[in-house]
Amino acid sequence: MFRIANHHVSRITSILLLIEFSISLVSVYFGAMIRDVDHELPFSSSSNSFFQTACVFAFAVVFSMSALGMYQINFREGIRNTFLRLMPSFAMALILITLVFYVLPTLYIGRGMLGIVLVIAAIGILVARVLIFKTSQSGVLRSRIIFLGSGAIAKECCELALSNSAHHEYEILGFMPVSDEDCQVVNVNFFPANTRLSTLAEKYNADEIVVAVQNRRGSQFPIDDLLECKLSGVRVIDAAAFFEREACQIRVESLQPGWLVFGDGFNQNFLRRIIKQIFDLFASAIIFLLASPVMLITTCLIYLEDRGPILYKQERVGKDGRTYMVLKFRSMGTNAERAGNPQWATTNDPRVTRVGKIIRKLRIDELPQILNVLKGEMSFVGPRPERPFFVDQLCKDVPFYNLRHSIKPGITGMAQVRYAYGASVEDSLQKLQYDLYYVKNNSLFLDVLILLETVQVVLLGKGAR
Repeated sequence: MFRIANHHVSRITSILLLIEFSISLVSVYFGAMIRDVDHELPFSSSSNSFFQTACVFAFAVVFSMSALGMYQINFREGIRNTFLRLMPSFAMALILITLVFYVLPTLYIGRGMLGIVLVIAAIGILVARVLIFKTSQSGVLRSRIIFLGSGAIAKECCELALSNSAHHEYEILGFMPVSDEDCQVVNVNFFPANTRLSTLAEKYNADEIVVAVQNRRGSQFPIDDLLECKLSGVRVIDAAAFFEREACQIRVESLQPGWLVFGDGFNQNFLRRIIKQIFDLFASAIIFLLASPVMLITTCLIYLEDRGPILYKQERVGKDGRTYMVLKFRSMGTNAERAGNPQWATTNDPRVTRVGKIIRKLRIDELPQILNVLKGEMSFVGPRPERPFFVDQLCKDVPFYNLRHSIKPGITGMAQVRYAYGASVEDSLQKLQYDLYYVKNNSLFLDVLILLETVQVVLLGKGAR
């Protein structure tokens, strides 16, 4: 995997995205040649506007494919399913390009030519995906892993490696057991305990060794052997780094205060805060303008259903533990908490109104929080804000929970799009592991990726809702 702004990005996904952007870009020129359009060649000094059109087309295609989950790769997907998944992406790209042509008519290339370009790009992208998927089946793009350990941590790492094929394919070579550890992995290849890891790595051409043991002390832990592997070019990482890379989680059970202090990440410098604030204001203003018609319709529907208030305010905990009043479209009845005590929201909460079910599913109820962002109380991307009653409870029950309050809460975030509604302390622990990853590695790049995932949640129903 590559690292961009501390975030791990799949090597295969990155290569595929670059190839498909290039195909989309070149398709515009092939379309111009087929239509015999009177444009200068791309290297001509007078063809800047045509090159800009090609870039807009390529960005629209890649953005649409990203927003509709086309880069969550299924290596076992056939040509037919790939083609069927491409069609909605190109329909969305066509809408975006049409909007751009309406705003910037100088980039317009004509409907006939645009149709030809879309066909060329679709064929090129389909062929590229088939070739890459066929290459992956040959094992060329797989990473070969040896696990040190055979206990609960090794089992969890193995399950993650096998289930995370949408981003990376792994070939698990085997497990090296260690003493004083109960074996919990079954039906796998075990290496003899007295075999050196460096010998195994060379024999099986291993790419990576994952240290998945709880106890790393004592003479039984092969620290010298692991160092030899690393010096010979084999990657050596521990289970915590493996989970951070593959699941975008920082495991609370493996977290130590010293790692927080001396490790990389958790960077909240002045430049990062300024960039994030500019991004928040820009994104909020754009989405507020685009969503204004939807917000107006929602306002009317909520009022017509029960004549109750349109918005509701609720106290939430923000940055540095300061409280503020969050704004949302009301999705529950007017007496949702008659008992007087705060209650966890659940997936099929009976307190939700008919209109509320729709706006919660589509996340429309979150839109008024844009005003909180413009007031500086929230960010567009960040941890989900919780109520003070629950925060007091979770700070006692969940280790390091208060770390999520080192940055502003967000309308959307990694935990919101990757984990369902939390209705227990255990759910809050799982979401915290995503929040800690975001706090550690937050960047403009990661914010953009989370926004794309949010689009997938809204349009495709994936993720948290």
